[in-house]
Amino acid sequence: MATLHPFRALRPVPEKVEEVACVPYDVINTEEARTLARGKPLSFLHVIRPEIDLPEGIDEHDDAVYEKGAANLRAYAAGPYALQEDRPALYVYRLVMEGRAQTGIFGCVAVAEYDDDTILKHEKTRPDKEDDRTRHILTQRAHAEPVMLTFRDEATVGRILSETQGGEPLYDFTAEDGVRHTLWKVADAEGLAEAFGRIEKMYVADGHHRCKAASRAAETLRRTEASPPPEAEYFPAVLFPMGQMRIMAYNRIIRKLPVAPEAFLARLRERFDVTSGVAAEPEEKGTVCVYLAGEWHRIMLPPTKRGTVADALDVGRLTEYILEPMLGITDPRRDPNIDFVGGIRGTAELKRLVDEGKAEMAISMFPTSIEELVAVSDAGLLMPPKSTWFEPKLRSGLLVHLFE
Repeated sequence: MATLHPFRALRPVPEKVEEVACVPYDVINTEEARTLARGKPLSFLHVIRPEIDLPEGIDEHDDAVYEKGAANLRAYAAGPYALQEDRPALYVYRLVMEGRAQTGIFGCVAVAEYDDDTILKHEKTRPDKEDDRTRHILTQRAHAEPVMLTFRDEATVGRILSETQGGEPLYDFTAEDGVRHTLWKVADAEGLAEAFGRIEKMYVADGHHRCKAASRAAETLRRTEASPPPEAEYFPAVLFPMGQMRIMAYNRIIRKLPVAPEAFLARLRERFDVTSGVAAEPEEKGTVCVYLAGEWHRIMLPPTKRGTVADALDVGRLTEYILEPMLGITDPRRDPNIDFVGGIRGTAELKRLVDEGKAEMAISMFPTSIEELVAVSDAGLLMPPKSTWFEPKLRSGLLVHLFE
């Protein structure tokens, strides 16, 4: 059964929360982080993207970057704008985006349950990204950012979430992107943890590399320290009931086609049911829209012949029928001819990339459903890369999990 672990969070004083809270490390690059943090000395980007405080051009995997992140976290924790809870607690975290609320639990989950598949995965992790996050965890002796997990709706948990939101929040602010973030402390953490213990499985929604890094960091500390910190056996997560989750499309661009765009469109017409002059977004599962030769076209994808629930996803069928046989893209994870564009950027971004010559074809996907994610995870399979884009994104810096 699932473990929900209260923790003594390091968090900003309420009057400074908007200055501290920032976007997650993995939705921006170094240059974007420098821009966002300019003139904001309290931004948590100085902890999760510490290369911004070092000379431009430094390798983000340089030893100095990890040391700077740890120093910045220590300075923040010791300064006047942060406090640490006297006792372990759990929290309710609500995000409101475009009038739609998504509310979950902010607490810690067990590394052991990630390792034994109580927490199920659906994405293959990359060793280089695992290495990077593991080093940050070990150097900072903290988990600086939460992952996003989901679980099947449970009545008692839902009631506690609802009741907690009737109290006075710790934080309530609207970020520059228009998303409202509200955080409450749960009055009865033990009661919530007990109710959550009836849940059998959790599923990784966003943060596969941070989950794996937490596991690797805990294993390293067990192996290298006589008395490893007990808190390293847990890592922070915001856990949302499945009914709250929103998945957006994760779209694709193809940088170079094997023939001229008009000729490639003709090849598509030979193989598929293609309708031209359509809207940019597919209206149903089993279809994609491609921007090619100055126009949007809708393509009906045949059912998979490969048999698994992962192959039956639209992203799997796209690979089976177009990427592999027509474009020679057998490993979308590494092939430089394909790139991925999060759904939050919209189809206008896809059109722009093609119109400006940065790609020759764009592919607009129908969103993967939470039910499909769960089915793939339950089957012990992995999704094709970049199958899901979750919105809204969590803010970093609200609650930090320290090892000591």
